[in-house]
Amino acid sequence: MKNKSKNINGISDILFISIFIVLFITIGFVVTTKSAGEKNMGYNKLTEEEENVIINKGTESPFSGEFNKFYETGTYLCKRCETPLYKSDSKFNSQCGWPSFDDEIPGAVKRIPDKDGSRTEIVCNNCSAHLGHVFLGEQFTEKNTRHCVNSISLKFVSDEETAMKKENPKIETAYFAGGCFWGVEYFLQQEAGVLSTSVGYMGGHKDNPTYAEVCDGPTGHAEVAKVEFDPSIIDYEKLAKLFVEIHDPTQINGQGPDLGRQYRSEIFYSNEKQKKSIEQLIKILKSKGTKIATRSTKADSFWPAENYHQDYYQNNGHQPYCHSRREISWD
Repeated sequence: MKNKSKNINGISDILFISIFIVLFITIGFVVTTKSAGEKNMGYNKLTEEEENVIINKGTESPFSGEFNKFYETGTYLCKRCETPLYKSDSKFNSQCGWPSFDDEIPGAVKRIPDKDGSRTEIVCNNCSAHLGHVFLGEQFTEKNTRHCVNSISLKFVSDEETAMKKENPKIETAYFAGGCFWGVEYFLQQEAGVLSTSVGYMGGHKDNPTYAEVCDGPTGHAEVAKVEFDPSIIDYEKLAKLFVEIHDPTQINGQGPDLGRQYRSEIFYSNEKQKKSIEQLIKILKSKGTKIATRSTKADSFWPAENYHQDYYQNNGHQPYCHSRREISWD
């Protein structure tokens, strides 16, 4: 009997271990599959601050958000997945410190009662990004509803931008860095076929850097002008040639009196066609004996600069101090 019991116990131990291994592998597979699935969802990359609100259900400080006192006409999208959530005509000033809407785009927002039963959370119905909370019965508007939303959970697209993209479905984007981005934007935005411009930071290793951080140097970013253009009016090669002509492509880590890696000459290409175009232009310049400092790099995350940097010369009535155009013979 002792031997039989020992055998049974041995078999039981083996069976238990086998079941444990199968469960371990299965759980690991499920977790891995889920993780891979989340990575392939195509969601936007979030900063630590954005994750705190959108993923971890935090709350931004009142009166601090970008869209608290913002009333342009357009559509508010989910910051994480860019699903349209609210139209601007549903936004109103509740003076609560956060953007307020009295209605959502049908089917875009999901309501989830908080565990304590005192409030109702609202999330993006597509990706479950935390938006804020909804309140009823406050009599702010005829709809008697207030979606209290964190600005950081939203992205805004103006009606003008939406119309422009509908009219020009083949809009392309280019990124140029060559000294202070004020001057680069100034010259590029004057070209026919350029639909919009903005300035920001690219090529570094920190998410959502500030101007002060970029100027101090440790983030590795360059000051960049982003250009959206209609290729049926102006092609990428012409834009790239203009960029070369408005700055000194031979100066390393600077332009004129502006010195530092953030002022380096660099073109960030969006596709292989742009890359080949840049390489050809650099080859032409080198054949003329020009020692080119300009680098060609694949574009990565573009982080918009602070509002006061946008359209700087247009808004301030000044002229670029370290950029001027000199035509080059490209033959």
